[in-house]
Amino acid sequence: MASGETGLLHAYLLDGAGGARALDWDGIARWSPNDGILWINLDYSVADTEQWLRERSGIDPLALAALLDPDPRPRAVAHGEDLLLIVRGINLNAGAAPEDMLSVRAWIEPRRIVTLRRRVSTSIRSIVADLRAGRGPRSAGELTAVFVDRILEHVITRVDVLGDEIAACEDRVLEGTRGAEMRAILADHRRRAIALRRFLGPQREAFGKLAAISVPWLDPPKRARIAEAADRMTRTVEELDAARDRAAVTQEELASRVAEVTNQRLYLLAILTAVFLPLGFVCSLLAVPIARDSWPFWSLCGALVVGVGAQLWLFHKRGWL
Repeated sequence: MASGETGLLHAYLLDGAGGARALDWDGIARWSPNDGILWINLDYSVADTEQWLRERSGIDPLALAALLDPDPRPRAVAHGEDLLLIVRGINLNAGAAPEDMLSVRAWIEPRRIVTLRRRVSTSIRSIVADLRAGRGPRSAGELTAVFVDRILEHVITRVDVLGDEIAACEDRVLEGTRGAEMRAILADHRRRAIALRRFLGPQREAFGKLAAISVPWLDPPKRARIAEAADRMTRTVEELDAARDRAAVTQEELASRVAEVTNQRLYLLAILTAVFLPLGFVCSLLAVPIARDSWPFWSLCGALVVGVGAQLWLFHKRGWL
């Protein structure tokens, strides 16, 4: 069967100088650790991929269960000299929501790396492009560090964009913009922030743990690079939390302004009611001549004008106007 039909997206034998040679299933079957570092990338949604993983990969069964989990949380776990790494990346595929984060799972051995994904990962695709250009990773440790960096770059960019969008809404609200449309936009931003936070929180812990894991093929410079990525991940999660809180505060400010305008209008209606209700009450009770030369008519009009003036003076004195 063709590689695509069996879930093999690509397989590369790293040459240790930044380049790689592509292999097919037969090449993978003939590979031995002495040949060099092998990177296999698979589509875990294909049935034959699961069959190969269970029957021929030799991956620890406990780790294999985590790799095939339908909805895994980010984590990094050492299995002797091997490493289980599960991360979430921003979904940059056409027509997809960035917050619908895709899952990339990796089983990393000193001489072999197996990565699994279902949807296209821009981070993996960029590493493949580097290998084809002869400037890719040279070892399993370097590939791991580069992969973490690429995942983080897209996460930081998405969080920055979301923060800028929330800041723009905040400015518009401070300038006096109101309406149901603005409330809907802010609610959508908050939902996006919550969706990102669901996986980025555990991913922060996974990166921190990965930087502390000691395996022979992950030398101190690579761990330091991953530690820096873990620190950037922590700052990114903090910025995401701040953006989410700012969206909540802006929503509260918007609701407060809408309530204030509503109260002002109700207050004005109450004042008008207080002024004109006595007038209507008096006119409904008294049957007076409407002739212009009739003194009772003019006397009543004068009394009503004095009454309205007294009401307005009293309201002004009490600070109601």
